[in-house]
Amino acid sequence: MREKRQALEADNNAALEWYTTKVVEVPSYIDSAFRSSRINEVYFFLKNKYVRVYYNPGDTKDKILTAPRLICDGFPSLSDTPFGEYGIDCAFDTEASNAYIFSTNLCAYIDYAPATMNDKILSGPTTIAAMFPVLKNTVFENGIDSAFRSTKGKEVYLFKNNKYGRIAYDSKKLIGTIRNIADGFPVLKGTIFESGIDACFATHKEGEAYLFKGEMYVRIHFTPDKTNDTLVGDVKRILGFWPSLKGILPRDNKGLDTHSHSDHEEPYPDQHDEL
Repeated sequence: MREKRQALEADNNAALEWYTTKVVEVPSYIDSAFRSSRINEVYFFLKNKYVRVYYNPGDTKDKILTAPRLICDGFPSLSDTPFGEYGIDCAFDTEASNAYIFSTNLCAYIDYAPATMNDKILSGPTTIAAMFPVLKNTVFENGIDSAFRSTKGKEVYLFKNNKYGRIAYDSKKLIGTIRNIADGFPVLKGTIFESGIDACFATHKEGEAYLFKGEMYVRIHFTPDKTNDTLVGDVKRILGFWPSLKGILPRDNKGLDTHSHSDHEEPYPDQHDEL
């Protein structure tokens, strides 16, 4: 009994050290992203903050359009929601300036209203299973790692750990089956992305997407319903080819990103377009 108690105490001490010390030392990069309705602009979510970036595929002329800002300040409709207070795990754009956003097992549909203070929640927050009943009892029910829009109709690719699925977000139907990433995207076999994708977004160039994992990224050309996707260049370090993100990434991992509401910045006109 004494040995068991000592073992439990050792386990508890190790867990306490991890959550109070070691976890802080783990660098954090991009949690989620979605393509803006504005050409070559993307929103990156970094814990409970976001940046808006102008990107230029194939070169290093990206630039920061909105410097790191609390989500709940940049998107007032998300204040006092899990998305605004704790962060966005996954997101994908739909029509106009609308997007689905996810935080743990929760989901909302928003109008992010670029360059205005008029963002609003169109549906939710509710559980993923309630918003997308087809995902109930699947690997996606309790959280989605990342997603990007397909070039085919109103379809989107969803990723969780080493699995992916494709759904039609209008009819909310599953397209095909949930598969291993390496089976549906053979080009990712042998890369860090076959075991999971932290964040991704379809670019404004049809059939291309950026995938991010930790400090690395890759650009791919994807082909719905086929398996002849290709890498557009090599797997590279984010900071080597997204110079605008230097000094922003990596983020310190401070566990739950709670914050005092006294830290909130004052809203101002064109808050998504200040630079």
